Amino acid sequence: MPAAARRSRPAPAIDIVTESRLWRGEPNAPAVIRRAIGEAAEMAGATAGPGELAVMLCDDAAMRELNTRWRGRREPTNVLSFPAAGPERNVTGMLGDIAIAYETTAREALAERKAFADHLAHLAVHGFLHLLGYDHQAEAQARVMERLEASILARLGIADPYVPDDTAT
Repeated sequence: MPAAARRSRPAPAIDIVTESRLWRGEPNAPAVIRRAIGEAAEMAGATAGPGELAVMLCDDAAMRELNTRWRGRREPTNVLSFPAAGPERNVTGMLGDIAIAYETTAREALAERKAFADHLAHLAVHGFLHLLGYDHQAEAQARVMERLEASILARLGIADPYVPDDTAT
């Protein structure tokens, strides 16, 4: 059944801001992000309401600055989430912001032999789940979040990112 036919709630409104010219090489990135987050909203058990979020497509330099300022880590990372509220898994009103770094995303996709779009979809889903209050600090929380991510990605036709690729050496 198509996602639109089974969707019982409106997908969150997503404002995508491209801060780095590097993203010009990935013209489908906004569509990938919208589809991934729409599926995640449907599957994550979020309550009724459309919700809103912003996604910033940046480069490693901007991500390093964000990571240093908000997490005290002086290196870029692939995705950061900035929830607007507490962990109530309530998709109403402003949910928060997600930042995704181009170079780190591309480097990881290449190293893991994944399509860039598949890895981007995973990062969008991962960041969105953080906005809903999911976390992976404790092992039990990580298992729950990873299983949900794998289920969402499977509905998008993307392999489970937590299963090791035996073809890589």
